[in-house]
Amino acid sequence: MKYIACLLLCYFSLISVSCSSNEGDTRSGNPPAVDNPGGPVDKDLAKIKLPQGFRIDYYAKEVDGARSMVLSPSGILFVGTRDEKVFAVVDKNKDGKAEEVVEVAKGLNMPNGVAIRDGALYVAEVSRILRFPDIENTFRNKPKYEVIYNQYPDERSHGWKYIAFGPDGKLYVPVGAPCNICEPEKPIFASITRINPDGSGLEIFAEGIRNTVGFDWHPETKELWFTENGRDRMGDNVPPDELNRAPRKGMHFGYPYCHGGTISDPEFGSNRNCSEFTKPVQNLGPHVAALGMKFYTGSMFPGQYKNQVFIAEHGSWNRSEKIGYRVMLVTQDGSGNTTYKPFAEGWLQDGNDWGRPVDVLVMPDGSLLVSDDKNDAVYRITYTGG
Repeated sequence: MKYIACLLLCYFSLISVSCSSNEGDTRSGNPPAVDNPGGPVDKDLAKIKLPQGFRIDYYAKEVDGARSMVLSPSGILFVGTRDEKVFAVVDKNKDGKAEEVVEVAKGLNMPNGVAIRDGALYVAEVSRILRFPDIENTFRNKPKYEVIYNQYPDERSHGWKYIAFGPDGKLYVPVGAPCNICEPEKPIFASITRINPDGSGLEIFAEGIRNTVGFDWHPETKELWFTENGRDRMGDNVPPDELNRAPRKGMHFGYPYCHGGTISDPEFGSNRNCSEFTKPVQNLGPHVAALGMKFYTGSMFPGQYKNQVFIAEHGSWNRSEKIGYRVMLVTQDGSGNTTYKPFAEGWLQDGNDWGRPVDVLVMPDGSLLVSDDKNDAVYRITYTGG
């Protein structure tokens, strides 16, 4: 009998160990690790790799060519495109999934940039800045707009614009280089400008910037940070895209003479020395097409993400092996040392891209929105723990 009892005891002990390894140690309160916390996700989104405890879902589908994003005070998401339309994406019940996509305007000239101020929606075309008054109450009714500025260059090469209002109340508007690599004849090219909300007071804030399609201000220092796309046709791995910082007006970031802080341009580098220009905070991947960027200011994600930088990489077009097509994280410690690593990736599968991230936006609840102009979607990334 003692022998049988011993066998039974060992049998039940093995069952207990097996259950514990599959379900987690419930006695200590530790849940089992799961790939998609909070339940299943869409089959395509299941391809996206995120850090443990994060998940990605669709916030909205069928947002044709979704690019730059801005959120109104009442929570309406306005989305620009590089085609001709601007959309409003409406989450009526605030459950983190939009029920409605409304066409606000059409027939515009690459209305990529969108910004909100004093109840009005500002939209950037190639050569004009438009203002739609009282947009939250008029967006469903094909609202009329006023042109507040119409003197930006009309060159379409790097002519699409990202716009945002800075802490100084001015609207910041970039003007890309009208070429791959050249010395532009007009000073306004390859710059970031700023104007007053009524369109007056144009000035160049920073120069030597080939093309930026994303910027933000540090939540504590209020300094401007921006992504920059490096030139093409120098090979697969040169030059890098850049993350730059402009704490004051009048800084020059090297284009077309210097790339990545140290790489002299083969055509124009002999005209100026790299030591003359402001170096990047962080060199990014070569040809990744770094676009939208935001400092994380929410409280949903773990503390180590606070005030760090999320960057949407649209993906390379002239590289023998594709790179980018992901959301990256740049972190900076108290000494100014930076790291650069993937946060969300998987839109590129075996050399084929099914999505192209464009912009990122921190929502009031701390979730992170990501726009995608290839998959015509806006995604929502949340943290559920684990």
